[in-house]
Amino acid sequence: MSIESKKKVKVRCYRFISVLDKMIAFDLLKTVTAVLSVLVIIIVSRKFIKVLAQAIEGNISNEIILSLLGLKIVIAVGAFLPAAIFMSILMVLGRMYRDQEMSAVASAGGGVFVIYRAVFLLIIPLSIIAAALSLQAVPWAETKIIELMHEDQKQADIKGIAAGRFSEYSQGELVFYTEDIVENQRMKNVFVHNRMSGRASIVNADYGKIEHLPGGLYLVLEQGERIQGQAGEKDFIIEEFEQYAVRLEKKETQLKEEREGMPSALLWSSDKLLDIAEIQTRLSIPLAVIFLSFLAVPLAKISPRGGVYGSLIVAFAIYFVYGNLKRVSHSWVVNEVIPVSAGYYGVYFLLMLLAGALLLRLYGVKWILMQFKGREVA
Repeated sequence: MSIESKKKVKVRCYRFISVLDKMIAFDLLKTVTAVLSVLVIIIVSRKFIKVLAQAIEGNISNEIILSLLGLKIVIAVGAFLPAAIFMSILMVLGRMYRDQEMSAVASAGGGVFVIYRAVFLLIIPLSIIAAALSLQAVPWAETKIIELMHEDQKQADIKGIAAGRFSEYSQGELVFYTEDIVENQRMKNVFVHNRMSGRASIVNADYGKIEHLPGGLYLVLEQGERIQGQAGEKDFIIEEFEQYAVRLEKKETQLKEEREGMPSALLWSSDKLLDIAEIQTRLSIPLAVIFLSFLAVPLAKISPRGGVYGSLIVAFAIYFVYGNLKRVSHSWVVNEVIPVSAGYYGVYFLLMLLAGALLLRLYGVKWILMQFKGREVA
């Protein structure tokens, strides 16, 4: 092989990704980022308002608010990535049709295969990211939210304690007061009034700390005195102690595992219908990225007078039907109406049929064969 032929081979390999491919992929990446950011902000903001309302009511602590926000963003990105990509392709290609850029591409010999190649140059990496999000990141985020809420619920009673303020437990049967709280939530000069045992008792202690022990939540007191008796009677019991524990509430918190947070590996090996439906739901995210992108290319071809958003109304209707068909398919799999092997795949088969019908209507059979087989039209 001569030096000139070697140079030609190198040039051809380098130009496999053309300037048009880079332009469309770059515009598409910018639009996907913008659309996804808007969708995530809208959805997460609504959910974050509920989180703030719970924090104001004292149901969750302020320390975990930002962590919950970050985890909900991860979940929202995984859920709305297919919709953002679908809308972005329609917007980018629709603008190119409106500005007659597609006419220039067609006059230079670029057909539907060239557009698909440019689009899927970005869609293939995004589908891999979508698979990683739906199979790994989103279940991890769901599990992390449950763990954070569980740990916060365990510490909820401790966080409600403040120095110089009376705190009530067990419907007011137990009241205690602390003068100061130092490091590690250790309390100084603690006063306790307890009526839980039927006879009133007053406890004074130098130190105290709330701990979760077997059986519930306890106030552990150190170096104090306990006086027990009934007002108006003379049989009082006075005793001193080095350590004394008072149960505040019999409260047991259990960590509930949700199916949405189960690792994908466990779902793969399970034979339960709910687990199979869940893993199909997770797989539907990367599949939606691929099939909706395939549909969006012919759907984006609009009249020059149609504007950038000329086909978005139709696209919204298609996506609405697609989302409802997904939910119906999930219900059918769980209720054994359709075979498990069918699952969501019938939905994507319909998307392929719709995309094929649009390609045939817009370009014609002969023109499509020319693009894919490289033959001239007779």
